[in-house]
Amino acid sequence: MEIILLDNVERLGKRGDIVKVADGHARNYLIPRKLAVPATPSNLRAFKAEDELLQRKREKEKRKAEKLAQKISKISLKIEVRTGEDDKLYGAVSSVDILQALKEKGIELEKHMIKMDEPIRELGVFRIPIRLFPDVETAVKVEVLKKE
Repeated sequence: MEIILLDNVERLGKRGDIVKVADGHARNYLIPRKLAVPATPSNLRAFKAEDELLQRKREKEKRKAEKLAQKISKISLKIEVRTGEDDKLYGAVSSVDILQALKEKGIELEKHMIKMDEPIRELGVFRIPIRLFPDVETAVKVEVLKKE
């Protein structure tokens, strides 16, 4: 039976591929789990229309992310923290702190977008990478200052 894959299926193919599989595999596994539909002319047309719509939506989101990336790259955040002897930080500056500082500047992001390997544990200026879309990345300048 020929089917159109609606999602990536390991060892079978990617979304949109037309593959030939055993009838039982298609009827008992792929079609009930909404991983595929039979490759009929009407299903092909419907899939292509849905795929074009999805593609336009992704392009729109990408343009929006690129605009936001330009805005973020111009921002410089100043985060004041309490320090002890020898300017050692009591805590650390994490992605949550950066998220909050961006929110105060009017930029709403999600925590997973901020790509920090580990929290900042010292005073100084840092560039923190932010991934807004799979291929749209920017960085924000974060200055960690001693709270007076």
